[in-house]
Amino acid sequence: MNKLTISNLTKTYGNGVKALNDISLEINSGMFGLLGPNGAGKSSLMRTISTLQEADSGTIMLNDIDVEKEPRRLRQVLGYLPQEFGVYPNITAQGLLDHVAVLKGITNNGQRKEMVNYLLEKVNLYDKRKKFVKSFSGGMKQRVGIAQALIGNPKLIIVDEPTAGLDPGERNRFHNLLADVGEDVVVILSTHIVDDVKELCANMAIMNHGSLVYKGSPQTVIDDLKGKVWRKSIDRASLQEHFTNFNVISNKMVAGKPQIHVLSDDNPGEGFAQVEPSLEDVFFTKINDSEAVNA
Repeated sequence: MNKLTISNLTKTYGNGVKALNDISLEINSGMFGLLGPNGAGKSSLMRTISTLQEADSGTIMLNDIDVEKEPRRLRQVLGYLPQEFGVYPNITAQGLLDHVAVLKGITNNGQRKEMVNYLLEKVNLYDKRKKFVKSFSGGMKQRVGIAQALIGNPKLIIVDEPTAGLDPGERNRFHNLLADVGEDVVVILSTHIVDDVKELCANMAIMNHGSLVYKGSPQTVIDDLKGKVWRKSIDRASLQEHFTNFNVISNKMVAGKPQIHVLSDDNPGEGFAQVEPSLEDVFFTKINDSEAVNA
């Protein structure tokens, strides 16, 4: 069992933006979802955990490793798939993984070749191992990315916005691959896509404006909204009126008309129907509450 402990982490950039505001989290082995809109501070937190930038204050511990004081030890057991996984223009999938393995200190040629071939099989790219990575689709590049993140039997894996831009088929394949990583590793899935967390993670946190606005299990917070979410399809002309008169937590187009979800302890009337809350309702409720606090 591995454990990541983040305590009172803060980070303010030179332009005055407070990217991390007193972040504290305990994350055990398994899949952990980190949700938040773009600009919430997710990538700043991931970069700090992965030693790509230093915090202003606070501590990060992976088991007995003090990440701020022992970045080299952390990197030896870290797998990281950044939001933008760049590749060398003229290198094969096999060559790229071999290169990363050398960088991670795996110097035995036979051991390295065996591991690279195993990972290529695991991500279903062995038959494409001699193809240039620059020719791969977005989903295939992401699979190469997760393969390089698995090199060296990491104890902590960070994946930052891994399914953004993937088609549904590639997204499903990537989900299955992440779920197959194993329960003995701390896997942090940072995303703004609610379904990624709903489908993969037993525990989660929601960030906005550099702060945590929720941490716990998705099901617990969904249960907190039971009986309080109401749905209604409306005309576009009355959208602003409904925002004025009700606590609208989300709206989206369904069959060409706006469909709104409203948070209310009692039936709002006027054609609303009660619906089972979803993680998307939770997400928008927490984000809206934090926006009101920061207004």
